Amino acid sequence: MKLSRRELLATFLGAPFALAACRDMSAGARFPDGEIVGQNATLGHVLREGRSFEVPADNWRSAKAVIVGGGIAGLSAAWKLSKLNFNDYALLELEKEIGGTSRSGIGSPVNYPWGAHYLPVPFQENAELIELLDEMALTDGRAANGDVVIREQYLCREPEERVFYKGRWYEGLYLNAGASDEDKQQFGQFQQTIDRWIDWRDTSGKRAFVVPSHQCSQDSQVTDLDKISFAEWLRNLGFTSERLVWYCDYACRDDYGLRLEQTSAWAGLFYFCSRVRKSGDESQPFITVPEGNGRFVNYFSERVGDKILRSHMVVSIVPNEKGVDVVCLADNELRGFHCEKVIYASPMFTAPYVIRGFNNDAPFAANEFQHNAWFVANLFLNDRPKPRFAKDFPLAWDNVFYESPSLGYVNATHQKGIDYGPAVWTYYYPMCHEENGRTKLFNYDWRELADVCLTDVARAHPNIYELCDRVDIMRWGHAMISPRPNFIWSETRARAQKPYRNIHFAHTDLSGIALFEEAFYHGVRAAKELQTAQI
Repeated sequence: MKLSRRELLATFLGAPFALAACRDMSAGARFPDGEIVGQNATLGHVLREGRSFEVPADNWRSAKAVIVGGGIAGLSAAWKLSKLNFNDYALLELEKEIGGTSRSGIGSPVNYPWGAHYLPVPFQENAELIELLDEMALTDGRAANGDVVIREQYLCREPEERVFYKGRWYEGLYLNAGASDEDKQQFGQFQQTIDRWIDWRDTSGKRAFVVPSHQCSQDSQVTDLDKISFAEWLRNLGFTSERLVWYCDYACRDDYGLRLEQTSAWAGLFYFCSRVRKSGDESQPFITVPEGNGRFVNYFSERVGDKILRSHMVVSIVPNEKGVDVVCLADNELRGFHCEKVIYASPMFTAPYVIRGFNNDAPFAANEFQHNAWFVANLFLNDRPKPRFAKDFPLAWDNVFYESPSLGYVNATHQKGIDYGPAVWTYYYPMCHEENGRTKLFNYDWRELADVCLTDVARAHPNIYELCDRVDIMRWGHAMISPRPNFIWSETRARAQKPYRNIHFAHTDLSGIALFEEAFYHGVRAAKELQTAQI
């Protein structure tokens, strides 16, 4: 059923705002060009058809290992295998472009992200990730205490964040302007509670929350937090301030694509605690470049590009006595690999559709790995909007709308210090585990989603239609794993990390949270497992 414009905007942005937007938009407003780019949803659905596949005899080749999936986990596994001199492998990627949600686009005046756009500076204990940063020449030695020092040009420049509320821009993400004494008191108490969790250690000295998450304590005081939602945790402690609740809800939408009441309390606290060394410290600064985490994807491609086979859709993985047979569809023909080991670096929910015999003796409940949908839009501007008020906080890297269900936009041009003229803004909208959200998202065409994006941005920048020449949109049907209550510390997640019939799983799903560091950890872990098995 075709929705009216008002119904469309009400679905995404809320009825009151939709009514005002439809009334305010002039009929003659210029609408930019653009298109839907990226993922081909129809390819993945081939897996659900349960076909049988016969590979011609001449289309088989042998390899010691095959990596299935070219996101950060798969690329990290390839990087590590090559460093271990384990070179007889191939990486098969469904799409034309590698990188998953860390991929980026090429444009002017800068390149831009299509998803993940930063990496917090890792603690010194995360040695292998720091090794990668050293290789990429992003570091500038070590501080006296051993912490890695990142070159200044790669650290997010100021101003970093601002929030738009009732017609004005304010500094930061927490809305201090107009806060009542009760708001301020609750925010202070919340920070004290977070500080206690930052400093908490179990009997073996482990932190409650740290990146990567496999280093987190499994003490029941910590794991029991996974049994309730973050919303319930806040209510239990008497945190009811509307501004504080919004702040925590934004955190959940930003990192997990979920609302406060949908998110595990463990995951909510992980967001605030895991990247702070000790109470009183600032959170670790962000490493970022215009193309976001596409910089890492491009580096991996440079290092292992000869092993990557794009547009190779794996349709069948068949464990056998000699190892594993992998069948893929490429250039409209079936091709196969006889290999000893497989690193399965694709979302866990796909495993039963690809791995033959999986459901006969399922090693884990793949349907427990639930994902949510997003859409991302890149807006190509011919100029920047002028500030509406002299005292408005200026354009920042991250620009958030307090009264919108979207996450606002990131200014891809920010890091280059280009503060005037053309720009690229990357707009993020999480579907927040909405019922049928994925189906709903793919039922809308480019014009409808572009209208949602531009209407939302116009709340702060009314002249966006004159400034925006183009809007390209990418729909992520399975953007990230959902850390809902009772999943993070479930038996399902633990079991999925164990090898199954010469298949080693490596994906950020296995951490229950979709972060670069988690994907990197699992890719490196799986690569080392293969190396160990070979010795």
